[in-house]
Amino acid sequence: MYKLIAIDLDGTLLDDKKNIPEENIKLMRELIDREYEIVIATGRRYWEAKNIIKDINRPMVILANNGNIVRDLKDDKILIKKYLDIEDFKKVIEESRKRGLCPLLLVDEYEKGIDVVVEAGNINEYHDVYLSRAQDRCKKVEDYLEMEDANILSIVYFGDKKDMEGLYDYINERYPKIFKAHLMENIRVAEALLEIMNPLGDKWLSLLDYARERGIERKEIIAVGDDNNDIEMIKNAGLGIAMKNASPMVKEVADIITEKDNNEAGLAFELRKILKLL
Repeated sequence: MYKLIAIDLDGTLLDDKKNIPEENIKLMRELIDREYEIVIATGRRYWEAKNIIKDINRPMVILANNGNIVRDLKDDKILIKKYLDIEDFKKVIEESRKRGLCPLLLVDEYEKGIDVVVEAGNINEYHDVYLSRAQDRCKKVEDYLEMEDANILSIVYFGDKKDMEGLYDYINERYPKIFKAHLMENIRVAEALLEIMNPLGDKWLSLLDYARERGIERKEIIAVGDDNNDIEMIKNAGLGIAMKNASPMVKEVADIITEKDNNEAGLAFELRKILKLL
């Protein structure tokens, strides 16, 4: 019997216009009313995810920033936090500068109204697109290397796949135990997105930590997603579901691939069959 369902946002719960199809809203409400534990597992910021799912109007937990911060929607209480060590963070910045790459920082300063930090002199076209979603929850600094105290959740790079792959390979080869890196391609902002985090900052690891606290076993977890940052939770959950529109690597590790895609409310269609809610 399944007790917990972890659901990604973009490409999974959301359609390509970044809306939640009505069928998915109805299903989410029904699942929670039937006492299934629902965890939104997303690469997005907590504030952003919270606003996206507000129409569901039910209690949930949001596993944000790819598992680096987990909060309870009812009171914004932090349940799990995994920050980057400040000195380790500076190693990445120094290496990326050699490669001409300038990242955004995602931080946990929710109570101060700040989610994103950017270097004032290094804002590029990809940053502009992302910052347009950040509204006024962004802080500008002069130099990342001068930062002393910061709750850094992840370092995010946008750009050409070749550039992202070079830094991704370097980080994994040089610092496999210090950082966790995701290279995502199923996005719209750029050809590729590289995110570098705490080594324990992973959707699956944080989901498993949360489930254990709730007395829920791995075999009782369903995980649904579409992009490469969903691979571990889909591979390791009791039932791993890849969306029809998922990346090839996600589909490879999934137990089930949805019959319909995210624009057809494929999430609701598949879960209703699996949980016999037709």
